Amino acid sequence: MSLVGKVLGLARFPVKSMAGEALPEVDLRWTGLLGDRQYAFVQQGHHGRFPWLTGRDLSEIVRYRPRFLNPEDTRASAVEVTAPDGAAFDLRDAALAARLSDASGKPSALIQMGRGVFDSMPVSVITTASLARLDALHGTALDARRFRINILIDSDAPDTEWAGHSLEFGGGARLLVNAPAPRCAMVTICPETASRDAGVLRTVAQHLDGNFGMYAAAARLGMIRLGDPVRLGA
Repeated sequence: MSLVGKVLGLARFPVKSMAGEALPEVDLRWTGLLGDRQYAFVQQGHHGRFPWLTGRDLSEIVRYRPRFLNPEDTRASAVEVTAPDGAAFDLRDAALAARLSDASGKPSALIQMGRGVFDSMPVSVITTASLARLDALHGTALDARRFRINILIDSDAPDTEWAGHSLEFGGGARLLVNAPAPRCAMVTICPETASRDAGVLRTVAQHLDGNFGMYAAAARLGMIRLGDPVRLGA
């Protein structure tokens, strides 16, 4: 296996579409990173293929910050959510669901799924080289958090070169890199202000065929830590 970089950033997202938690280490399970996208808000009466309440419906949801109060046991842990105005809620508090429902105009309720609420595959990976290329194409630096990536790798290689290969991390955890991640209006939302810039999605669509970052799945379980060397395999 050849050394291709090191882990520069790790994030999980306890609640779909809300802000992520930057972490020093993550536990890779068959279902993805432990605690990632474990919760989501579901639009009531929605019977289509995508019933989730997301930033596409309510931009401001990306500024809600959830955290597990007992990160050692994410399945059973209470989750505290801090709203953009500083108000704190228990994730299961009906007042939080009511607040999101009123703001979006779409009555929604909380759901918990142990295997995670993913649009496609359970883990996402991106490299600093790919981010730099997008910045150059867009003409300005973009906050990497727009892309809601789990694992940021400091590497000179575009992550697209890794499709069909495995990535092994310092502690032995291994991912199989599969396919490019299709992008939607979520990338237009600034994670700090929730303002929208349609030009970001336009850049991705015009220059990158609508994809950015790579989807991956677990091939061997284990811990992934900041600073881990990353090796590329067959």
